[in-house]
Amino acid sequence: MPGTTTSRKTVNAETGGKAIAKKQAAKKTAAPRKAAGRKQPTKAVKTAAVNKAGATKDASPRLLSGGNPQIPKGYGDAAVQAYIAAMPGWKSAVWRGLDKLIERAVPGVRKAVKWNSPLYGMEDDSWFLGVHCFDRYIKVSFFRGASLKPVPPVESKMPHVRYFHINEGDDVDGARFVDWVKQASKLPGERM
Repeated sequence: MPGTTTSRKTVNAETGGKAIAKKQAAKKTAAPRKAAGRKQPTKAVKTAAVNKAGATKDASPRLLSGGNPQIPKGYGDAAVQAYIAAMPGWKSAVWRGLDKLIERAVPGVRKAVKWNSPLYGMEDDSWFLGVHCFDRYIKVSFFRGASLKPVPPVESKMPHVRYFHINEGDDVDGARFVDWVKQASKLPGERM
């Protein structure tokens, strides 16, 4: 109604002073922090209780925001098998089968998990293939994929990298996949 509203400055002058005084008093009575400049963990953070391996107290790996399992860095088949076991839903069974195809196609293949992704290579820290799990698909990265014949179907921002996406219900051509893996294993690996 015209003529009955008060200005914001008037309201703040009348009530704001009391609110500010209450806030300042609350700050003075609050418990001091243990370390200056560091925030104490909230109750939600404490109850999550995530260990160094990224697993919660029930020992199941947690999924990152995109659906990729959080697995600690490790070398060898055991690390990759832990990643495969942690893949959600249909992805675990699909990648378990493709992992076996890679082992048969490339005897002596080296395996590791770094940056929450399995890597496959011919020598330590030199990789020809990587895997990443997303909510709706598995992304297989061929680090020298542009040199494969035929090239994997999905382009990358990096000119020499190509991707192969596997969606739920896709019928993966095992012969073509094995052919790409064999070709990739003979190319120089990506140092990581």
